[in-house]
Amino acid sequence: MEWSKNYTNVVWLDSNGHRGNYSSFEACLAVGRSREFSGLEELRKHFAHQSDWLFGYFSYDLKNQLEDLDSHNVDGIGFPDLYFFQPLKIIILDGDQLRFLYLEAGADDIEKDFEAIVSLMGEDDTSNSNTSPVPIKMRIHKDAYFEKANRFLEHIHRGDIYEANFCQEFYDQDVQIAPLETYKKLNSISEPPFAAYMRLGERYLMCASPERYLRKQGEKVISQPIKGTAPRGKDADDDLRIREQLAQDEKERAENIMITDLVRNDLSKSAIKGSVEVEELCKVYGYKQVNQMISTITSRVNSSVNPVDLITETFPMGSMTGAPKISAMKIIETLEETKRGLYSGAVGYFDPEGNFDFNVVIRSILYNEKNRFVSYSVGSAITAKSDPEMEYQECLLKARAMRSVLDEEV
Repeated sequence: MEWSKNYTNVVWLDSNGHRGNYSSFEACLAVGRSREFSGLEELRKHFAHQSDWLFGYFSYDLKNQLEDLDSHNVDGIGFPDLYFFQPLKIIILDGDQLRFLYLEAGADDIEKDFEAIVSLMGEDDTSNSNTSPVPIKMRIHKDAYFEKANRFLEHIHRGDIYEANFCQEFYDQDVQIAPLETYKKLNSISEPPFAAYMRLGERYLMCASPERYLRKQGEKVISQPIKGTAPRGKDADDDLRIREQLAQDEKERAENIMITDLVRNDLSKSAIKGSVEVEELCKVYGYKQVNQMISTITSRVNSSVNPVDLITETFPMGSMTGAPKISAMKIIETLEETKRGLYSGAVGYFDPEGNFDFNVVIRSILYNEKNRFVSYSVGSAITAKSDPEMEYQECLLKARAMRSVLDEEV
């Protein structure tokens, strides 16, 4: 990652040692740009004719191109709706192997680059960043949060929606941070399975996501939504008690099951008939900062399906919207105060076989170096059983890692 600092197009994906049934590599670095794609149809046409390694993201506001929706809220970061690039150089860490996948034009650089990377091993610039704490501001203050949460509840009681993910932004302006060092600190706090660092010119993502949005592995498609969060315990016994309590929590299970049903419906749009399956329902996993309730839904698709269509049929992910999805997104736009942008979107890659893997951009810090603007957002699901005070406290729990990193170092 230190070696990648000289490139303006960088994506780093890190599983932090988490291995599951659908894991790919341990970590991957993509740098440089041969080709780029910034339009949905352009991307779809590309995969209709050929497949390459492409790295990039889908912003949450891509929804405005997929449905009759819009967004006019404040946006301090300014990521375009989508962006992908074909890297000049890809380095994959998998087990005891380091694989260099370079375009032919850069193949002669492999030995030189490897030596440069080895020479940097053991060095860490984290403590050398010349930065100061960021005085984070709240976009929605506590009283306003309660008022908005109650308006979501009114929509639920009227039957407009069953559930909505209500997010709020924390931000500061006219600040300077060290993005790579900030990412390394954030990642070390959480060590999640879907961590990502991305630099695209002056825009940066530092992501410690525990959640997978969508993966295609051969003919199989996998989605693993998270709904249900609880803190870690003080010790092993306390942690077990909290996990059992979360697993049996009626409100948290209802949230998860509603989104699982939404994902089943989304996957069925391209699935081979009868292939949609819930492999895990409401299973609790422990991460470094929090316990999370996760479900795993899978389907099978024909090899002729364009991978971009699998994205557009399921995006944005139900865990960040609500149910019914379009109604929830319309209400979200009226009650939230910022444009989500890359937050609630997805970062990942397509490979030459037409497979892909994308996370959900949560537990993340966004930074626009040119605008000197830094931001992170958190949210929780509002359902009929929600207590606004409890939802507010859940947001603060999710914000803890980002806040501690920025308070400490940026």
